Formats: sequence, C-alpha cells, structure tokens
Amino acid sequence: MSDQAIMEKEAHYISGWLALLLWLLALAGAVWLFLGSVLRHGEPPVLAVLGILLLGFLAKGFVILQPNIAGVLIFFGRYSGTIREGGFFWYNPFSKRQNISLRVVNLNTPTLKVNDMAGNPIEVAAVIAWRVNDTAKASFEVDNYASFLAIQGESAIRAVTSTRFYDGDQHGRNSLRGDLVAVAQMLSETIQSHVELAGLEIIEAKITHLAYAPEIASAMLRRQQAAAVIAARQLIVEGAVGMVKMALDKLQAEGVVTLSDADRVHLTSNLLTVLVSESETQPVLSVSRS
Repeated sequence: MSDQAIMEKEAHYISGWLALLLWLLALAGAVWLFLGSVLRHGEPPVLAVLGILLLGFLAKGFVILQPNIAGVLIFFGRYSGTIREGGFFWYNPFSKRQNISLRVVNLNTPTLKVNDMAGNPIEVAAVIAWRVNDTAKASFEVDNYASFLAIQGESAIRAVTSTRFYDGDQHGRNSLRGDLVAVAQMLSETIQSHVELAGLEIIEAKITHLAYAPEIASAMLRRQQAAAVIAARQLIVEGAVGMVKMALDKLQAEGVVTLSDADRVHLTSNLLTVLVSESETQPVLSVSRS
C-alpha cells in the first residue's frame, strides 16, 4: 500500500454540447479555409490541414456516460479526476479514460467448508451485494477490485463462522442457524473492513447455504433427533405429573373415593402408565373371589 492513498476527486470537464458547438464552428472555419485555398491557389494551406488534424484529435475528448457509470481520467500516468455524472461531456483529450460501473453487483461465494466454534466442519455460502464507492481507490489501490472482493469475502466468511456455533452453545447463544440477522450484520461489517482499501461499499451480506459437512451430517441428524425426543419426553412427563396430581386432588376433595397411601401409589402408577406410554393400554380389573 502506498504511503498516501489516492482519494477520488472531480475531473475537469465541460458540457459536451457546448464543446461540440465550438468544435463544429472551428471545423467549418478550417474546411472553408481549406476549400478557399484550393480554389484560389490549387493547393491546400498547411494551416488548414493542421487545423483539421487538430480537431480530429480534440474529438477524442467527447464522451457519453450512462447513469451510474463513472469515467476515471489519467493524465500522463497521474490520476486527474473522475466524471461521475451521466450525460455528454468533453474532457482533455490527452487524458486516458477508464470506465467503472457504480451499479450494485451481487457476488455468490462458493460453498466453503469451515469449522464452527465447536470445531464441527460445516458448509457455508453467502451472497454479497456491493458497489464501487471510491473510483480512485478501486482503480489504483488494488489490481482487480472484483477479484479482491471475492477473496476477502471468503476470508470474512471464515472469520465470522469460526466465532459462532452452528446451533448455539448450551444456552442457545452465538448460533449461526438461529440468529441469521445478527450474523448477516456481523458479516457485512467484517467484509466492509476488509475491502475498505479498495474503495468498495458492502450493501448487504447474507448466508444462503448452511449445513453440516457430509461426513458428520448423519451423526448430527441423529443427535438432533435424540434431543427432540428427550425434549418431547420431558414435556409429556411434566404434563402427566400435573394431570395425576390434579386427578388425585379432585378425587380427594369431592369425596368420590377414599384412597389409602397404597391406593394412591397404585393409582398414580396406572395413570402415569396411561399418560406416558406410547402404545395403547389395556385396563386391568381386580376381581376378588368370595
């Protein structure tokens, strides 16, 4: 990086219509002088010929720029300014012009294999919306700003992904899958810090693909299924205990039946079996012989 960064500045130019009018007037004068000398003396004047050649060179300075297309001007190897407006202009014909698009561009990153904060290999890809903000930096600070963004974007994705868990820690925090808004903001800020040198602006960055790597995907799926089963069982047991307590209290309060401790234990066991069991239960009637 140079000691003093090149900053964008406005180039010196004038309206193309005004320059075209002056150019046509000068061309008409040169042609009149040329034809008049040929008709009178039979040979063209050197001044008229030089004038026509000069006007041909000056015509090189005319340029038409579309909206959101900037023209970067270089005068004998030095940056002389940027034309950011769209329209018809005339600039110094000794300058070399390089057009740069200021429109928003989408970059789809390839699918990367990265380790999350827990060390699990995951696959991640993102889409980055960006545009050129400083044409001078984009032209002279990096060799190819589009390629620079692609490489720095992948680096930023790896950096962000490695600081978070795929599903979050034991408290559900720092999750890649469950906190996509925060991850997108963090990703945008990280990429922006990486490409500031190139004069680029990151409009938005979002994760478009997130999955465990194939070698651990099946194991992680079984783990998620087991966690879901445990959570469901816990919810069922909590509900069953509440229902059993409510049933015993209601029977006792309304005097439907008087239960001894042994009867309460037996009834509790039967109710829990009915409520928690996944298969249909069959009632068992106690029949005493006379």
